[in-house]
Amino acid sequence: MRSLHCAGKCARNDDFLPEFTMDLCMKKGLCFMMPKNLLYIALLGITLFSNYGCVATLLVGGGAGAGTVAYLKGELKSTEEASIGSVWQAAHRAMKDLGFIVTNEEKNNLSAKLIAHGSEDTKIEINLESVSARLTNVKIRVGVFGNESLSRLTLERIKKHL
Repeated sequence: MRSLHCAGKCARNDDFLPEFTMDLCMKKGLCFMMPKNLLYIALLGITLFSNYGCVATLLVGGGAGAGTVAYLKGELKSTEEASIGSVWQAAHRAMKDLGFIVTNEEKNNLSAKLIAHGSEDTKIEINLESVSARLTNVKIRVGVFGNESLSRLTLERIKKHL
């Protein structure tokens, strides 16, 4: 970058960017700004790029423990502090509460899948994965492209029955 304040020798320019201390150095007849503190610039860049998306705040602030909820690419993901069997029963009760009819289900000790249909041919798919004896990952997708509000309502109903 060029600076209008360069007089042909190294000079300090504190009014150019007050939040960073910059040195102006003469090199081949041009003035270049050299940041003294690259850490601030790197942190600024990381902050700008990490906030590009819906889930960034959850990832930075939340962690991956029980109770973490994220909606990404049409799928609601949550980790619940309950066994896979308890979440399985709660998912069935939630579907009944919401007026959905379970049309397909698969279950073993480590994972489970439940597919239900409702009015206007709305499809809800719930996938469960056992993390430990007391932790279960829950993934909810409504339709092909997802429906965040119905996904969150489904998760609330599942939690109600836990």
